[in-house]
Amino acid sequence: MLVGCGSLDFASKTVAGVVTPYTMDVVQGNVVTREQVAALKPGMARTQVRDVLGTALLTSVFHANRWDYVFTLKRQGVAPQSRKVTIFFKNDAMERVESDELPSESEFAATLNSKFSAKGSPVLEASPESLSAFPVAPKPPAPSSAAGNAPANYPPLESAVR
Repeated sequence: MLVGCGSLDFASKTVAGVVTPYTMDVVQGNVVTREQVAALKPGMARTQVRDVLGTALLTSVFHANRWDYVFTLKRQGVAPQSRKVTIFFKNDAMERVESDELPSESEFAATLNSKFSAKGSPVLEASPESLSAFPVAPKPPAPSSAAGNAPANYPPLESAVR
């Protein structure tokens, strides 16, 4: 009997060591890619910069000529990745950009989809044979050609009894 309890204890430790709870990827902040930074040119207005990058995550009253875009990606089993882009303005025109090494759009998308493969995903198109299995909805009646005539079965708007 003691041997059975000992093997149960071993099995529970093994399962606890292998099975881990699912933790979803957490993306915080503004995702800024190389392509977006490449679209920025010195002399652009603040509104143009906002159109390209979105609203800045950090703006300060004390540093009105500086916008900070911060991005953090937290994934299970991987150290959190943090990127920062700082935009400097002079007289409401973009002067320069300082940034960390940024991923391209395709590189960023690949990091999000790395756990899943397209092989197991179902086909999302219905064949004509599968569509024929569903009943066809009747077509609505065509509108009357006389403008302003209400259908005969429509109730009156005002009551005749006063």
